[in-house]
Amino acid sequence: MDLEAVRTYAAVADAGQFQKAAADLSITQQAVSKRIAALERELGVRLFTRTPRGAELTIDGQAFLPHARELLRVAERAVASVRTGQRALRVDVINSRGAASGLLRDFHRAHPEIELDVVMLLDIEAAVASVRSGAIDASFRAVAAPGRPLPEDVRSVRVLDEALQLLTGPAHALAGARSVTLAELVGHRIWMPGIVPGSEWAAYYDDLVAEFGLTIEATGPNFGSDALLDTIADTPALATFMSEQTRLVWPAGHGLRRIPVTDPTPVYPHSLIWHRDDPHPALATLRAHLAAAVPGHDAPGTWTPHWVRPS
Repeated sequence: MDLEAVRTYAAVADAGQFQKAAADLSITQQAVSKRIAALERELGVRLFTRTPRGAELTIDGQAFLPHARELLRVAERAVASVRTGQRALRVDVINSRGAASGLLRDFHRAHPEIELDVVMLLDIEAAVASVRSGAIDASFRAVAAPGRPLPEDVRSVRVLDEALQLLTGPAHALAGARSVTLAELVGHRIWMPGIVPGSEWAAYYDDLVAEFGLTIEATGPNFGSDALLDTIADTPALATFMSEQTRLVWPAGHGLRRIPVTDPTPVYPHSLIWHRDDPHPALATLRAHLAAAVPGHDAPGTWTPHWVRPS
């Protein structure tokens, strides 16, 4: 159905005259008459009756009017969903409780006028492909994983170093420690379910294991943070890594301990990546907010893999 003809029909219905509708639409009265005639042929009914006072809707014209208005509203929403500056800023994060999600929450509080669409993609390959295709505007990722340099049309900037802590249950051998070194973790089982082979975070933990001799187990499916916390609380032999910025709430009886890791502190490096030609105006606002709000990187006493891009 010709939406311009539908829009013209609605304009005539509102104006009550072909001449006034033509003036409202900035077209000729002849063009209005042609569009209405074409729409009437398509529908097989008369929409207006000419009277000395102008144009009055027929019974069929009255029946079609609410549907015509809904067609126009749907068309406006469809265009707005992809029009730069009107659609939401689409941003990818690794998970909903991590540091990157916290950065976006802070950005939303600072700029509530900017609509956000937050998604969670599987790995950096999916994120880069989505950035290049325009499916998303930006992504928080660790770049670049070994052998995966970013394409020339993708830009990145380091925005946050996320320090890891050890999370244990009350009966774990390290539960009473005020801090632990990476050397003291050797021989302890660190459970990290849900690590996807080939992902950038899998590469991060592979390097952590290789450099410090840790035992990280990724066995079993990832049933979410609640199941992870239940298992850690009830299993003295298991601990897990958790970001110091991850917001967790657990039952009082769990008695979980969050213990800083030192000498060095492993940090997960988040970079913002985006397409160099992405025109969304809110993307520049997000980048400026991150540049002003996020502290420095590569602090003394921290560790990141050798392949991580510098600040």
